[in-house]
Amino acid sequence: MAQQRQNIYIAAPGFKGLNTADSPVTQDPAFASVAENAVIDRYGRIAARKGLNKLTSSATPLGSSIGTETIFEYVDQSGDKVIFSTGNNKIFTGTTTLTDVTPSSYTVSANNWKIINFNNHAYFFQRGHEPLIYTDESGSGVLDNISDHSHATGTAPQANEALAAFGRVWVADVAGNKHTLYWSDLLNGHAWTGGSSGSLDITTVWPTGHDEIVALSEFNDLLVIFGKRSILLYTGASSPANMTLQDVITNIGCIARDTVQSTGTDLIFLSDTGVRSLGRVIQEKSNPIGNVSKNVKDTLMEAVNSEALNIKSVYSPEESFYLLFLPTSTEVYVFDTRGSLEDGSYRATEWVGNKILCGERASDGTLYLGNIKGISKYDGYDDDDDSYTMKYFTNPLSFGDPSKLKMLKELSFTIIGGSGAVVVGNWGYDYTESYTKQSVSIAASLIAEYGVSEYNVSTSEYSASIIIDVAKVKATGSGKVATIGLEAAIDGGALSLQELNTEAIMGRLV
Repeated sequence: MAQQRQNIYIAAPGFKGLNTADSPVTQDPAFASVAENAVIDRYGRIAARKGLNKLTSSATPLGSSIGTETIFEYVDQSGDKVIFSTGNNKIFTGTTTLTDVTPSSYTVSANNWKIINFNNHAYFFQRGHEPLIYTDESGSGVLDNISDHSHATGTAPQANEALAAFGRVWVADVAGNKHTLYWSDLLNGHAWTGGSSGSLDITTVWPTGHDEIVALSEFNDLLVIFGKRSILLYTGASSPANMTLQDVITNIGCIARDTVQSTGTDLIFLSDTGVRSLGRVIQEKSNPIGNVSKNVKDTLMEAVNSEALNIKSVYSPEESFYLLFLPTSTEVYVFDTRGSLEDGSYRATEWVGNKILCGERASDGTLYLGNIKGISKYDGYDDDDDSYTMKYFTNPLSFGDPSKLKMLKELSFTIIGGSGAVVVGNWGYDYTESYTKQSVSIAASLIAEYGVSEYNVSTSEYSASIIIDVAKVKATGSGKVATIGLEAAIDGGALSLQELNTEAIMGRLV
């Protein structure tokens, strides 16, 4: 009697991203159990991330510090640009060469600066430090204490958070006072007394009775004040003396200042229960459906709660992702922002093995990343001329009948790109993490593919430098459920996984 065969075909494997929260056997096969050094590309395929290529020629100015902890692009009114970065208790300009511009006789004891661009100046704020101001009005490009500015009035708060919005500078989180919001005079970020400058004590406004200001932002003409456990929304902030509390969100707040990112139509931030969208939080209040990191929440928050360094983030509209940096665990959580899944969550992948401390999306779309080497650029498909490994693994597959033994016969991976690369097929049974492996080389022939412009390999509509190959692996062994994976060495070429097709012989009941 012929043995029963069962086929599983997965178009766009990993299309729904990682899922580490639900029972693995009952999951949609479009989810992945592992998606390392990967992104979801514009066609919904799981693909290799781009490379991390250092721009800084020498990291000597960073000394023995952990690296570049802040990057910020300042743009003046004439369009001139300056890249600032901080590390080793110093402030630098430049990307290839780090030039120390820390004011003389100024003592820096930490590198967690919040830098903002306002009215042709850059302002530097950090708790316990007198704010600094960079002005390029005369083309001299001077960074100095804010109190030394010729038009400074009053004493600028030594705040940890700052926002440029509604025609003024707003700050909060001063040592010993995390409940007062301060604002500068109109169009004058160095005037902190007189005019329309002022402050607001929000102690009695917190819905839970006590909270502390973590971050500030602007959203749909509202001033957003993020506490750790609640969010306040003020209207009328263009006239602070008359602004009013419009809405209060309870039991959801922001736990890390630099995780707040504007996507243009929404704000994304890290709460104590995962990454959230402010637009959905406003609509759904404390409903857990608003958690856009729902499918990776437990593993994400385990890493967040173990993080010993500052958690930062960056949003790139060009790449359509929000990156959350967890440097202690050398993890980066990647959330695809092109659209949400049926449950409202974003598709998630991970980058591993690189201690990225911060990021900045420049006005020309360049994505800068800070690390121990200084400043790197997200570009190409190698890490400083070295290869890196992309991984994709399915969740355990039962082939529709978890009660029967399965014997995998052949694994077929349809791969786009990766000319000449070596990929490794993996398979294992019954939840093992010890996989059988078999390597296959991708063809180096040139086969055209329509519409792969995201790889920047051709200026024409059709490309003759992207190949499509089917890597086939003969599988062995048996078990009740099977996990299938692919590892690919990325060394100069883009690679994505289009299809996974596998066949299993169904055996006896077990």
